Amino acid sequence: MVNEALAERWLGRVVAARPGEMRALLWSFAYFFCLLAGYYVLRPLRDEMGIAGGVRNLQWLFTATFIVMLAAVPVFGALVARLPRRRFIPLVYQFFVANLAIFWLLLTFDVGKVHVARVFFVWISVFNLFAVSVFWSFMADLFASEQGKRLFGFIAAGGSAGALLGPALTVGLAAPLGPVNLLFVAAMFLELAVLCAHRLESATAPSANAPTAASAAPALGTRPVSAALGGGWLAGIAMALRSPYLAGIALWVSLLSLAGTFLYFQQANIVAAASDDPAVRTRIFAAIDLSIGLLTIIVQFFATGRLIGRFGVGRAAAALPLIFGLGFLALAFTPVLFVVVAFQAIQRTTNFAISNPAREVLFTVLEREEKYKAKNVIDIVVFRGADALSGWLFAVLRGAGLELSTISLASVPVTGVWLVLALALGRSQELRAGRGDQGAR
Repeated sequence: MVNEALAERWLGRVVAARPGEMRALLWSFAYFFCLLAGYYVLRPLRDEMGIAGGVRNLQWLFTATFIVMLAAVPVFGALVARLPRRRFIPLVYQFFVANLAIFWLLLTFDVGKVHVARVFFVWISVFNLFAVSVFWSFMADLFASEQGKRLFGFIAAGGSAGALLGPALTVGLAAPLGPVNLLFVAAMFLELAVLCAHRLESATAPSANAPTAASAAPALGTRPVSAALGGGWLAGIAMALRSPYLAGIALWVSLLSLAGTFLYFQQANIVAAASDDPAVRTRIFAAIDLSIGLLTIIVQFFATGRLIGRFGVGRAAAALPLIFGLGFLALAFTPVLFVVVAFQAIQRTTNFAISNPAREVLFTVLEREEKYKAKNVIDIVVFRGADALSGWLFAVLRGAGLELSTISLASVPVTGVWLVLALALGRSQELRAGRGDQGAR
């Protein structure tokens, strides 16, 4: 009791947590920490393998990722429809652990190195979106809209702390362990994430918390956690198509993908031109991830909840297109390594620390089935489909003879449309949250 009281007082200086939310908040933080630590151990390897497979082949890798996503989403939909949350969430992560074991065997015995590198690039892109989408669906299922505004920034800071540790481990262990053996380190973090998910289920069970007010503890939804969601395995697609609100979120995600893909391709071209040494390129990518982790965790710990609470979800989501617009302007006039590294650091910090927690709050006002199925379609199919289309669009523009600076300048008006959409979604979310509060009363 004394330790819990001390923890509550300490956290009260950082996040506006209320009595009854402490255990769920800390386990959510630890869950996201382990998940992103595992991913960021692997991310520098993915970026190096993308270059090893050929910069000119990146659009093919993005297309392959989209095709794999299309095949995976119905399987996930069937899994969610038939299994309760406490079973399908661990199953998803342990499936990816088994995949890592297969990749370790192929890479250790040097089986088709170039082809395995390309498959690994696609796999880790699929893994990242599925793993993170499942996590945030879980968060939207547990926490109400008002709680999300207060707590999602702190929870996201757990991921940022993991994103800070992951590349640091890669930098420190790549030489003594060898890059391939880092797959075991990532697998260990995924298993720890499963443990945290189990503990989070226990922490939010009614018998564990026995909340006396709806605002005092995580909202568990209208169905018991032991029940499967039911419904069809393609229901998420229909939900996303018939709801203007969900369609708006899907468009927001598509524009994020377009801007992010154009920046990623520019980064790949500029880094490839800067060095032909794979070790140097891997260190550059790891250094980018480390700088982003440091900046993001500071903002998330001390500012995210307050910023979203003060300015609202719409303005917080609009911060990212504003940064992209300014960044593309800078890159248009100075397309060099320093500028692209700074641009990546600032936009990803803004995304992870402010705009992404705000976007996740958008899902808290949805029905429970929409939080898993429609959200999964938007986060995975829409995002990777937009990635694939954006990759080919970038290749067409480059094939037509456009310079990187020209492409950057042409991207600026798109960020303006994206910013207006973010503000509109914020207004819609507030209206939905208000109706939900009135219904609860």
